[in-house]
Amino acid sequence: MPGDLAGLTTLLEGAGFVAAGEEAEELLVAAGGDHACLAALVARRLTGEPLAWITGTVVFCDLVLRVDPGVYVPRWQTEPLALRAARRLPADGTAIDLCTGAGAVARTLTDRRPGARVVACDVDERAVACARSNGVDALHGDLFDALPAALLGTADVVVAVVPYVPTPELALLQRDTFTFESARSYDGGADGTDVLRRVLAGAPRFLRRGGALLLELGGDQADILAGDLARLGYADVVVLADEDGDVRGIEATLA
Repeated sequence: MPGDLAGLTTLLEGAGFVAAGEEAEELLVAAGGDHACLAALVARRLTGEPLAWITGTVVFCDLVLRVDPGVYVPRWQTEPLALRAARRLPADGTAIDLCTGAGAVARTLTDRRPGARVVACDVDERAVACARSNGVDALHGDLFDALPAALLGTADVVVAVVPYVPTPELALLQRDTFTFESARSYDGGADGTDVLRRVLAGAPRFLRRGGALLLELGGDQADILAGDLARLGYADVVVLADEDGDVRGIEATLA
């Protein structure tokens, strides 16, 4: 087992890891100079176990967050959505983060708007505990069912990263994904919009007029949901795309 950055990078590159240099650096830091520990950590990574579960942390929007084993690991692709949600959140406003996972989006909102109230929820008790360890006000429950009635009609922002992978496409995910992670974190039903539609339908009860709904999604799901958005009273719908032109989310305002 190589104990230096170059050697470890070469090992990980050979195993097919795209960001081998960055991962090698994180593993070396986590091992703290203990070669036996490093060997154990690398062995876990070579099985496909998420790096954040091995090191215990992930960096999201420049914040170092704890990620416990079994908890969905926030992706860097979600960062623009989180920052956009922060821009829509008034300094003394209220935000709701659904399916918070480790609390990455909620913690980003709190960091950018320290005077705002940010409430998060997740159906997974492990995720709730992890989010709380990251300083997030997290509640346990299924989407809006977890939220207190006092939040009805008060939210300036509702943001969510829900499962949205179409069931037929689950098999296309990285081969090691479901060796460690649950399909519940990804499976969005036949066209990937099952949970997205539930959020669209439930958000107007909690959003104030003029409040913003921000959802991560992909493919043609923005088009699929266009009718729901109009019927439920959302306006000024913006489809969010990355630098490659791939659809990453939507932002809509409750008219």
